[in-house]
Amino acid sequence: MAKHGKKSKSETIGKAESDKAVASAKAKSKKFSSDVARVGVLDEALTYVLRHAAASLRGAMADALRPLDLSAAQHSCLELLGRSPGLSSSDLARGAFVSRQSMNLVLRGLQDRGLVTRPEVAPLGRALPTKLTAEGRERLNAANSVARIVEKRMLNAVPEKRRARFRTDLVTCAAALAPTDQSAR
Repeated sequence: MAKHGKKSKSETIGKAESDKAVASAKAKSKKFSSDVARVGVLDEALTYVLRHAAASLRGAMADALRPLDLSAAQHSCLELLGRSPGLSSSDLARGAFVSRQSMNLVLRGLQDRGLVTRPEVAPLGRALPTKLTAEGRERLNAANSVARIVEKRMLNAVPEKRRARFRTDLVTCAAALAPTDQSAR
């Protein structure tokens, strides 16, 4: 401070800059609080919680399937073919929630390893019906065993009395957002 209790010019400028910084920080904090109130706390957003659960499940499944040399998409493909032999690549892609291009890569890999068969020429139209081989069926059975272990580990966090309701609620939520017209996909 300068003589006689007066502030020097540099002290006055410094205080003004400091006051501006404090005001700016308060404004940003107020905006952030407003945004949080409008958007909500991330951990409370259902979409975030569902994505987090799906990512955790995907990671656990990847770890469990790795010793079987399968990815989650490959397991989904084998499972779909186990239930409905003869599905086309497009049908498999829709059922496994991947693009048609990705499914073609999955199928090529499974076919190269002798887990599925596809005809060279489409018997009707352009679709090549895909089927499991005996080795594919064995790999599917092994993969299903480890998948059930992961699922059981996940569901152990939900009280047994609530598991059926939990599953029903998830199915209901998915159905509420599903397109009503198949051509809308």
